[in-house]
Amino acid sequence: MAFDGNSFRAPHAGERATDHWERGTVFPYNEGMRSFTSNRNALVLAAVLFLLAVFAWAGWANWEYRKQEAERQAAQAVAQSVLVPNASGTALEFVTPLKGKPAPNFTLQSLNGETVSLASYRGKAVLINFWATWCTPCKIETPWLVGLRNQYAKQGFEVLGVSSQGDDATPKDTAEWNQDKQAIEKFVHQEGVPYPVLLGGDSIADSYGGVEDLPTSFYVDRKGIVVAAQMGLTSESEMAANIRKALAD
Repeated sequence: MAFDGNSFRAPHAGERATDHWERGTVFPYNEGMRSFTSNRNALVLAAVLFLLAVFAWAGWANWEYRKQEAERQAAQAVAQSVLVPNASGTALEFVTPLKGKPAPNFTLQSLNGETVSLASYRGKAVLINFWATWCTPCKIETPWLVGLRNQYAKQGFEVLGVSSQGDDATPKDTAEWNQDKQAIEKFVHQEGVPYPVLLGGDSIADSYGGVEDLPTSFYVDRKGIVVAAQMGLTSESEMAANIRKALAD
């Protein structure tokens, strides 16, 4: 008897029973082994591809985290503006890492309800003045700002009064926001301020090196570069000199 792959039969005349074995007859057992091996290889390949995908995702996630962390540290490094002794050691000088660099752009709501962007003043010299209604030195220098603005406006100069009340109020904080706005409106009316007064200055203070003391002013030239900065009460003549520097081509 010989097995032909499906059933047993008697060998033909002159045929040995072992001829089927020698010709490589395929038995069901062999078929099963081949199927099992193929399935195992497919599973191994799928596992390898899955692990490669996991490693690729982990690498991307790590790169993205490092990128965001670098951006965060760079933003912090913008820096803290500081007061340091001047060359003679007789007074303190305000030093900001923004000097010689583009002024950080911002968009804030004005006291009149308009949306004001620093970028829209490109081509003009701008004095960005951080102030608050409770700041006594701010009250002293405001008449200087009004006079200097009126004096140099025809040459392409503008002042942006950025209110920094220090309470981090936003339009969502309705009661506090309205209270700040009323105090600002009263002050602006009393002083006859002709330039735009912007609300929510606390939200952009960090991008300007952290405005620790008021008043703080940044002088931006026609190309948008910070050419000078002042912290605290200085003098009208010093402010005028910085304005002329910002106006210079």
